[in-house]
Amino acid sequence: MQPSSWTAYGVTLHSRLLLGTAGYPSPQALHEAIVASGTEVVTVGLRRVQAGAGDNGHIAAIQSALRERGARLLPNTAGCRTAREAIELSHLARELYGTPWIKLEVVGDEQTLQPDPWELVTAAEALIRDGFAVFPYCTDDLVTCQRLLDVGCQVLMPWGAPIGSGQGLINPWALRTLRERWPDVPMVVDAGIGSPAHAVQAMELGYDAVLLNSAVSQAREPVCMAAAFGAAVQAGRLGFEAGVMAPQAMAVATTPVGGRPFLL
Repeated sequence: MQPSSWTAYGVTLHSRLLLGTAGYPSPQALHEAIVASGTEVVTVGLRRVQAGAGDNGHIAAIQSALRERGARLLPNTAGCRTAREAIELSHLARELYGTPWIKLEVVGDEQTLQPDPWELVTAAEALIRDGFAVFPYCTDDLVTCQRLLDVGCQVLMPWGAPIGSGQGLINPWALRTLRERWPDVPMVVDAGIGSPAHAVQAMELGYDAVLLNSAVSQAREPVCMAAAFGAAVQAGRLGFEAGVMAPQAMAVATTPVGGRPFLL
């Protein structure tokens, strides 16, 4: 049984796993991980591509896996510190890759890599005005998310924890609040996912998808871990759609007790 599909900027997606492409041990491992994950959206950092222009194997692996999976590319503005930087890089990405989709990252703190909410909203507003489909990487702050929606973002991507930390969902209450406030807005938990169990937790909160990179690329067996995450998001979403039972403070008998025993 497969979970339901979801939609981002008018595009119907069946996989609920978005996968990053940085830090893999080899181009072959990257290609195989993308395929094993079942993802339909693959992210790539434009600054990384520029810095590693000679790394043709990495780019070729992404392109080959995209063709094999029929997946979409989601360029990102990782490494940008100002709205101006992010806007310029987004326009370059659209020219290079021919897609209006952009994962918008504008970092405001060097230690936590926490997004700068003011620069993020400024960049999002300008890019949407220029015809981009913006996927903003943000915190779980309710007001910031409201501002992003106000300027035209149709998707929200709140973090679970700081990028690459593997801590999982450090504030489930805030994530649940966002989900309940805007039940019809596509939401993706982005960053901080460390294990398939974290992905299941995000999906059971009702999130539409998760985006991760290091949890797969830094695993001992990246291809196997990619498959594990692909299965985890399906299991978590099916659990959400089926309706997870409410926890009870005390034991509740699952088998009713009658007055007369019977033999099988």
